Amino acid sequence: MAVLSGEDRAWVVPRLRVREWEAGRFVVRAGDPSTHWRGVLEGMLRVEHPHGDEDHLMFSGIPAGGWFGEGTLLKGHAFMFSVQALRKSVVASLAAADFHLLARRSIAFNRHAMGQLNERLAQFIAAREIERMVDDEQRLACSLLWLRNPVLFPSAGNVLSITQQDLSNLIGISRQRVNRALARLESRGVLRAEYRTLRVLDAQKLVDLTVEH
Repeated sequence: MAVLSGEDRAWVVPRLRVREWEAGRFVVRAGDPSTHWRGVLEGMLRVEHPHGDEDHLMFSGIPAGGWFGEGTLLKGHAFMFSVQALRKSVVASLAAADFHLLARRSIAFNRHAMGQLNERLAQFIAAREIERMVDDEQRLACSLLWLRNPVLFPSAGNVLSITQQDLSNLIGISRQRVNRALARLESRGVLRAEYRTLRVLDAQKLVDLTVEH
């Protein structure tokens, strides 16, 4: 909404549809047609790319403020990834036809969508690198940095509404390993774990961790 003019904002708001999704429900499954552009108003979604029956690449988490599906809509093909609610979430959707109309009528929105695509490519490459990391602290730091990405998640800041179980599901390691990694990061003054929340205390230390080892 921040990039839209008042006129375009007034045009798009009535066209948005909002729905609640219970934890574990799939908002999108791989193979579904590209019918909507979607954004998270509350909660957390998980994006994964299925490679086979049991092998999945965890792509990213989408916290509140993040949108997804613009690349699929622009290409007009079916979704190549699945999106699942990690916990009860509220998701807004804009129909594909309205998405394309907004992109044509708003240069600012068009540039925003292109910026999303560029950042998403970098995120996908980073996800492959995170999968290869053996150090839990480094994997956790990289994942938290992406959840704070100001381009993809403009409402994200130093306080992340995320649980240790969410992190376990996103990163693909056990909750016990997440707990140990968080404790080590806390002892280094990087962050503080609070109830269903992580507070980043030193963003530069978080960045430095991603290039260590």
